[in-house]
Amino acid sequence: MSPPPLTPTGRVILGMIALGRQTGYDIKQFVDKSTRFFWAASYGQIYPELRRLEEQGLISGQPEPRGGRARTVYTLTPAGEAAFTDWLDDADEELPFEVRAEGMLKLFFSDAGTPEQRLRNLSAMRDSHQRTLDQLRALHDKPVDMPTGPRLTLELGIGLHNLIVEWCEAADRRLTTEATTDAD
Repeated sequence: MSPPPLTPTGRVILGMIALGRQTGYDIKQFVDKSTRFFWAASYGQIYPELRRLEEQGLISGQPEPRGGRARTVYTLTPAGEAAFTDWLDDADEELPFEVRAEGMLKLFFSDAGTPEQRLRNLSAMRDSHQRTLDQLRALHDKPVDMPTGPRLTLELGIGLHNLIVEWCEAADRRLTTEATTDAD
């Protein structure tokens, strides 16, 4: 019987362990500094998934208390390495691009509100993406020898957020022009 397919959080965890993050805490800290810009994971997702992956034989945990704190260090098992490699190799897998952005949801429903609400929400969406863009550019500008995968992902994130900021600015100009024209 083949093991159940990896969950998205399971993939994140196997990848983090493959990169050397070995405890639930380490994984969460690194997610918050790296993948959270496109793939977040909470403690409430990480710890149950660590248990599932261990039950499936994909990782092995060893207790290593430190300073009176319970702490488990995880490593990939050969089956975990194979599962992770299989996932990386699966070029035929459909890779949906899923966006969960409340600003876009508000924009979608903005016809039920006022033009002023739409402009405020568009401005808030732009500001949010600008803040993220600034954070990503700051990471990009640090003189750190970044591995190729994270560097390419960072460059893609910069491009996506820059595109959204520019789109928001253009949409704001268009809506402002339309409002002025309609008022005349």
